[in-house]
Amino acid sequence: LSCTNDTFSILRRNISLSQSVAVLGAPFSKGQKKRGVEHGPKVIRDAGLMERLSNFDFSVHDFGDLNFQHLEEDEPYMDVKFPRTVGAANKKLSGAVRNAVSAGHTLLMLGGDHSLAIGSVSGHAQHCPDLCLIWVDAHADINTPMTSPSGNLHGQPVAFMLKELQDKMPDIPGFSWTKPFLSSRDLVYIGLRDVDPGEYQFLKSLGIQYFTMRDIDRLGIQRVMEVTFDHLLARKQRPIHLSFDIDAFDPSLAPATGTPVNGGLTYREGIYIAEEIHNTGLLSVMDLVEVNPDLGASPEAVEATATLAVDVIASSLGQTREGAHTSMDEIPPGKNDTELRL
Repeated sequence: LSCTNDTFSILRRNISLSQSVAVLGAPFSKGQKKRGVEHGPKVIRDAGLMERLSNFDFSVHDFGDLNFQHLEEDEPYMDVKFPRTVGAANKKLSGAVRNAVSAGHTLLMLGGDHSLAIGSVSGHAQHCPDLCLIWVDAHADINTPMTSPSGNLHGQPVAFMLKELQDKMPDIPGFSWTKPFLSSRDLVYIGLRDVDPGEYQFLKSLGIQYFTMRDIDRLGIQRVMEVTFDHLLARKQRPIHLSFDIDAFDPSLAPATGTPVNGGLTYREGIYIAEEIHNTGLLSVMDLVEVNPDLGASPEAVEATATLAVDVIASSLGQTREGAHTSMDEIPPGKNDTELRL
């Protein structure tokens, strides 16, 4: 079935959601400097992910974790750190995502740092070129090597994707396999509150639809999601790629992450985003990234962050706050048959 045909796109999304979800771990950390985020997939699994997914009606396929090579010699390029290592990891991830989606699965990618979105979204786009992208994050991650204050590639993935930034991106070693594939009108940000000067310029000059935390305060999360879907889906129904950075949440809820920023999403706002995306019937791939167990101040902080990740994933796949109930044919009687006859 083709993702480019509206009717089949909707049919395919609903079939895959009802029948088959694949889970793929990407234990990778070289898009930033802090160790530990490569253990994200393990702690999310340890927080009960697969058990939670087993409560749903769809089948679940655990594809395990990808193995990534770390190159011995990987000199910085224009202050970009580990370009060849990050490029090779994303090329591998891109192929794995493309294969999973083309096999009919709704895919859950567990990171790892957010540089992995380069491979995840590009692999998705190879099979579904008409996809749209919802980026839930404290950060815009749209720096180029020239605008990035840090040189860390986890702050640059969106710049690799956008056609409108093609002339702003140099040829970075390790990334010759990918070309820009996404239009700026097919992207919405939710949760922004730490945007670099160059990123702000891109958001404004490209007319990208984005919602800061102030916008969420002002409009409310229900209106934010209505405008998001109107922007992305009014022209036609198409597959959604949800790229969810756990630092979108307030650090009081998700402390075990690399770049926490105060004033983030509440639990209810984050879950509502996930529920509404599920309710479209169009979720095709989800990334859940930047859970870093090494940065939790205590085991409880790590567990809280990982459990929150599981909650967001489950809500994106159909868990409701009324409970994910299996159907019951009839309510059992309060008394047994003998008692009823007496």
